[in-house]
Amino acid sequence: MLTIRTPGPHHGQPILQAGPPPGEAPVAGVLVHGRGATADGILELGRAIARDGVTWLAPQAAGHTWYPQRFLAPIEANEPWLSSALAAVGDVVAQLEASGLPARRIVLVGFSQGACLALEWLARTAHGVGAVAGLSGGLIGPPGTVWPDTGRLDATRVFLGCSDIDAHIPKERVLETADVLRARGAAVDAVLYPGMDHTVSPDEVKRVRELIESMQ
Repeated sequence: MLTIRTPGPHHGQPILQAGPPPGEAPVAGVLVHGRGATADGILELGRAIARDGVTWLAPQAAGHTWYPQRFLAPIEANEPWLSSALAAVGDVVAQLEASGLPARRIVLVGFSQGACLALEWLARTAHGVGAVAGLSGGLIGPPGTVWPDTGRLDATRVFLGCSDIDAHIPKERVLETADVLRARGAAVDAVLYPGMDHTVSPDEVKRVRELIESMQ
């Protein structure tokens, strides 16, 4: 079984897999679960998006939580878990690349806390993955955070989907995230769903499926 190799609280946690082995499919996805959830649970989302022709890898957070406080809390309040979690995402991407898959064929899909983590990893590293889907999430940091420009994201497509009344994710942060990533050159599609619960909608599944199909 693959495991998270980077140091910190999430070191040694398992990385679950569905679909063809890494390197044997034209596209691979990294699925990042939310607070209190499991890698096995978010693999079900991956299977709903695309069963065939996609390798899915889903890392498991230690204690089922990537970082302890809200994503709007001061960054230091979520350390060292946040840095360990960001390194874990990078490690899963690196393991896929080591299998021979180019970065442009890799998509990150996260929900809630996992969406925040995937988007923050993209913004901090400017790694040229093919796409990122942040479902009910946004960039991490308190109001007034200025995210440093770490490089261009011209090769990356981003989908942001969230309720306009989500109790955990303010719509303002979703739109702010879209602006930050667009300024870096990413092609961003942001959709706010009226009155939706904190969940993944069928339309979001459809949009992520279409995003992945465009990468194949």
